[in-house]
Amino acid sequence: MGPIRSKHVSYIAILVIAALAFIGIGRAEAATGAEIERSARKALSHLYNKTPAAKALGQKAKAILVFPAIRKAGFVVGGQYGEGALFKGGKRTGYYSTSGASYGLQAGAQKFGYALFFMTDAAVRYLDKSGGWELGTAPSIVVVESGAAGGISTTTAQSDMYAFFFDQKGLMAGLGLQGTKITPIKK
Repeated sequence: MGPIRSKHVSYIAILVIAALAFIGIGRAEAATGAEIERSARKALSHLYNKTPAAKALGQKAKAILVFPAIRKAGFVVGGQYGEGALFKGGKRTGYYSTSGASYGLQAGAQKFGYALFFMTDAAVRYLDKSGGWELGTAPSIVVVESGAAGGISTTTAQSDMYAFFFDQKGLMAGLGLQGTKITPIKK
């Protein structure tokens, strides 16, 4: 192996170690229920201030599940994890984790959050009855791109659920929900 190739392998190894440490930090710092709720409320308020369409949907939503800080990292194989709170009628009614694994062309680490707006009673019932479910296999969900959010209103919103991403930071391209598992947790 030549000196240039060896140098690239070293950089890749450092990146993988940093990415795994980034993911591990989130899991090692187990937040209390009060901390999760406080972070989720703050994140939702921030989302509402930046995205009026999210605020309008929030006023009509049957429930809102907010994951304020998800950590994602990977090099070819990746993973993500975060914890959040479910709100119904403005009251916190439960705690959930979000996790996922991915495989493919990816390298880096990032932190982000997302909120799921449950617009129908059927979607909320599905969440309540399932002991954990994978997004994309249950009620219909629309991921709202930040530029397209202005085109959504409570009269045009026809899906069971809407997802808004926020506060993306880090060095990893792309966000998606396919393959993400939502699981109730005790806090």
